Amino acid sequence: MKHTIVLAAAALAVAAGAVSANAGCADFRSVKPGMVHTIPTFLLPKPQAETRAQPPSYASHKIVGTWVVTYTVEGQPFAQAFIQWHDDGTEWENVNLPLSGGNLCVGSWVSVDRKDVSRNHIGWLYNAGNLAGYFTETESDHLDTADSYSGTNDQKIYDLNGNLLVEVTGTSSAVRLAP
Repeated sequence: MKHTIVLAAAALAVAAGAVSANAGCADFRSVKPGMVHTIPTFLLPKPQAETRAQPPSYASHKIVGTWVVTYTVEGQPFAQAFIQWHDDGTEWENVNLPLSGGNLCVGSWVSVDRKDVSRNHIGWLYNAGNLAGYFTETESDHLDTADSYSGTNDQKIYDLNGNLLVEVTGTSSAVRLAP
C-alpha cells in the first residue's frame, strides 16, 4: 500500500516538475517564443444536449460554497485543496501542491440526485516553468451532511500529445468553510 502511495506521489512530482521563480497563472513576463501551445483538439468541448435546471432540493442547492477537501490514496492523505462550487455548475480548485507544477484547475459539475454530484475538471502541468502536460479529475461526491461530503475520484496525467502517463484513484472528504 505504501509503495503505491509513494509511486503515485513520485509520478505526480515528476509530472509537476521543479519549482520555478515565476508565480501565478497570468504572469505573461515568463512567456517565451515557442512556449505557447494550442489546446489539443481532443480537449475541445463537444456539443452537448441542453440541460434543464434542477429543483433546489437537488444537491446543486446544497453543494454551493467553499470547502476544504482532503484527498487520500489507499487511505493515506495525499493533498488538501480549497474548492469553490458555483451555482452555475462551474467549480475551481486550488490544491496545496507546488504552484510551478500546476496547482489550479477548473471544471464543471452536475447534480445526480438530492445528495450526489459528479464533477469533471482539468488543469495544466509545468516542468521547470515549461508547459509539460495536463491533468483531469473526475469525482463522484455524496453530501453526508449540510457541512460535509465524501467521494471517490480518478486522476489522470497526460503529456501534451494526450498520452496517459499516470492514473491514480482515491477518495475525498470535505468540510464547508463558513462564510
